[in-house]
Amino acid sequence: MPRWNLNYMKLRDKLLLMYVLSVFIPIVVTNVVFYNVTSANIRSQKTRDAGMALNNLKNDLRVTIDQGVGLSYSLYTDPVFNDTISRSFQSHFEYIDAYNSYLKGQFSGQMNQGIRWYQVYTDNSTILSSGYIDRLTDDVRNSDWYVQFQAYSAPYPALISSDQMLSLVQRLDNLDTGGREQLLKIDLNMDMIKQYFHNSGFDGKVYLLDPGGHIQFSNDPTAEAQIGKRYSEIQFPNKMIPFELTYTGINYLEGWSLQGVMDEEIVLKEVRKSRSFVVWLACINFVLPSIIIAAMSRTIHVRLVRILKHMKKVKTQNFQTIPPEDARDEIGQLTMEFNRMTETIRNLIHEVYLADIQKKDLELKQQQAQLHALHSQINPHFLFNTLESVRMRSLIKGEKETAKIVHNMAKMFRKSISWNQNDVTVQEELELIESFLQIQKYRFGEKLQYTIEADPAVLMYRIPKMVILPFVENASIHGIESSPGVGIIQLFVSMENDQLHIRLTDNGIGMSQAKLEELLSYLDQNTDMGEHVGMKNAYSRLKLCYKNHFTFDIQTWEGEGTRIQIKLPLDPSAMPGD
Repeated sequence: MPRWNLNYMKLRDKLLLMYVLSVFIPIVVTNVVFYNVTSANIRSQKTRDAGMALNNLKNDLRVTIDQGVGLSYSLYTDPVFNDTISRSFQSHFEYIDAYNSYLKGQFSGQMNQGIRWYQVYTDNSTILSSGYIDRLTDDVRNSDWYVQFQAYSAPYPALISSDQMLSLVQRLDNLDTGGREQLLKIDLNMDMIKQYFHNSGFDGKVYLLDPGGHIQFSNDPTAEAQIGKRYSEIQFPNKMIPFELTYTGINYLEGWSLQGVMDEEIVLKEVRKSRSFVVWLACINFVLPSIIIAAMSRTIHVRLVRILKHMKKVKTQNFQTIPPEDARDEIGQLTMEFNRMTETIRNLIHEVYLADIQKKDLELKQQQAQLHALHSQINPHFLFNTLESVRMRSLIKGEKETAKIVHNMAKMFRKSISWNQNDVTVQEELELIESFLQIQKYRFGEKLQYTIEADPAVLMYRIPKMVILPFVENASIHGIESSPGVGIIQLFVSMENDQLHIRLTDNGIGMSQAKLEELLSYLDQNTDMGEHVGMKNAYSRLKLCYKNHFTFDIQTWEGEGTRIQIKLPLDPSAMPGD
């Protein structure tokens, strides 16, 4: 599968891709980054503002509670007041007199904005229920706030929530009460506390928790059903920002805390409004430039396609010029140059075409003439009749061996003059070589030994005639003749990797490296035939027939022998012609 290449894309797509990568994506990324940074900054600012609002609410709530604590401590430390309410009065008149002369004046002026009501409870049976003083009856002892207060034993006021009311309750036992139980219950101004909660500036829900983690007050409209529940049991959405402020270091508020919960969507509500604006802006930034680029690229694309169509016509020898246009850009210049080139090619074809055909025809005839000349050098027709006469004469005289050799020679020449084509089968070539080696065997006797082996699969393939014989001849005459020992010639023909492999070896005298280089140089030269005419002939015909589609290699070792390897293609398209 071919790799993706930028050059495969159309120019219009390249312009659009360039815009997307260089303009659109950077703009979108910049807007997204700016949006995220802005959201983070606003969230951080809102968080700080919410924390400050919650802290102000915490302080305002403490100020209100401290007003009640101030009253509580004032009565708790007043010895006359404590002695009066713990004294046993002899009659109701005595108590009324004490109330009018002291107690009534003691309670006047104690109320302030943070205190809704306060009440003193005592089990002194000589005191009448009047004003801010009341009997500590069984009904009072069974009330919720009293039951909760029994869990406190500290000398400072206890903040208790009961019946949607926050109260401060303290024992008045600073002085000896004679065993009487005396309590002060101060109800805080819940309207003021509600106003603190609703006007706190905290954009969320605020919960007042007691030391046990139970909700005692909240600005949540649905919090009435949650009063008394544990705060940890309430389920909030995931995107909530929590806040927590705990009262510490204040004995009467120790463990009480304010819990704030703010919805992140509400915090970022204004920022979320700009998100759609960013999306629309990105769409405009993409659609409008895309239309402009498409319109501009179309003018380029149409003109380039027109040039391409005319170029394809030139491939089919239709030299039609492009209609001229009033354009001075690069495409206009390209159109002008194409028309000029087309006119030039048309003129060149008319002027050179016929001369080139004549030249090619002449070169072809020259190559055919050269090929026939090469054939004629090893195709002596006139010798055939002479050899036939010598063979008949030898048979008349009873020289059968001589007649056999002459018959092989005649057969060689008969094949030579009977071939009407430039190529023969491998089998026919090997039969010719067999006849030649039998003649050489007659000449050298036992000094010459030879073997011919061929793969049966290659026998019917066609090769140029007499391209192996000259090398066998060179091996027997130049290699074996000068060798002092028994000469061995081996010929192997096989098929490997769609190639015809011809390997010829001998154990003759070989040649030096310098002489080998001289021989190879001689074979490659386009000169007239000289020495080694047979090898030169065969090598030249191989080049004419196969061009660069064959392999020829000579290896020689001085005094040891020579090996020649020829590899011819078996592809029909590379086969020599008839």
